[in-house]
Amino acid sequence: MIPKSAKLRIARPTDNLEDITQMYVKGLGFKLLGTFEGHNGFDGSIIGHESHNYHLEFTHHHGTVVGRAPTQDNLLVFYFPEHDVWAKCCEEMEQAGFILVPAYNDYWDVVGKTFEDIDGYRVVLQNREWTA
Repeated sequence: MIPKSAKLRIARPTDNLEDITQMYVKGLGFKLLGTFEGHNGFDGSIIGHESHNYHLEFTHHHGTVVGRAPTQDNLLVFYFPEHDVWAKCCEEMEQAGFILVPAYNDYWDVVGKTFEDIDGYRVVLQNREWTA
């Protein structure tokens, strides 16, 4: 079993490294935790919060074009039980350049909003507590 103390990093490629990094930093209130350049032909940025057990990593491989998200159902989902916090985060997403879109699976529209980034990947902000 993976211990609770383990860190999770979700990595994905992009053709828009600087812009996508800024969108997620501004939209989700993340910090830029680190960057790298020229690592085996890759540049990248790592964002998140120092105290959280998850990070996002965006990479760009020189000479490679990755294009847009392969489907509209490529999602990161964040749950916000507090309505005021959720509403503020939704505003910040739009201010950061995310586009509010109808969810591919309308389940996410019941108590949430779906936002698309410049690469076509989506972030859902759910206004409810997640329960197992």
